Amino acid sequence: MYAKYLKELITKKRGLGGVERVALTEECSAMLQNKSPPKLKDPGSFSIPCHIGALFIDKALCDLGASVSVIPLSIYKKLNMGELKCTTITLQMADHSIKYPLGVLEDVPVRVGKFYIPVDFVVLDIAEDNQIPIILGRPFLHTAGAVIDVKKGKLTLTVGDDKVAFSLSHEMKSSMQEVSCSLIAFNAKLPNSYSRNLSNNALGLKGFAGDDDPGDAVDASPKVGTRDSVLEGTGFGAPDR
Repeated sequence: MYAKYLKELITKKRGLGGVERVALTEECSAMLQNKSPPKLKDPGSFSIPCHIGALFIDKALCDLGASVSVIPLSIYKKLNMGELKCTTITLQMADHSIKYPLGVLEDVPVRVGKFYIPVDFVVLDIAEDNQIPIILGRPFLHTAGAVIDVKKGKLTLTVGDDKVAFSLSHEMKSSMQEVSCSLIAFNAKLPNSYSRNLSNNALGLKGFAGDDDPGDAVDASPKVGTRDSVLEGTGFGAPDR
């Protein structure tokens, strides 16, 4: 209606005349009023439950950024689904490190809801992530006819005429809680005077004996390791967690 009105004005087939009301579509109204949709937060990555043989996986990461589906060596051993097929592919991780797969496990039936989806898994010798142990990449999502509505938090899989939908709202809104555990290891046994110094420091005391005693010097620099630093080497990275 609005486009027709403008066309008639431009071609001089219609005069402005008096007061006239023109109905605008929602899109035209938003454009003329310079309205933009409200900004939304990052929903994070999302996962779905699935079964592989007798193994139940509560959270399998659905990753449109992954060109292959990945499982760690430990899960491959649990599945006991035959030998790996040799491969010459290499994988570049998000941190740009290069991983060399042990092989490919072909045509693994992954049960998602009532569907069995055949998946080729690339097996990597990496530590198993307790929260998200496997990655389902684009080939899986393509085969399963996945339609993802990020705003509504809904994933729909279509096989033939059948569909199954998963509500991802809870998964996407609830961030996983990271359990951080730090370990402090000293390089040498501390002499008694150094231990007393540490105790006095904790109590806020100054002027204690042994400050200038070179014989008490020791390399006691703490080495701190965190769970996060270990996770960086898994290749799974953090699942928009």
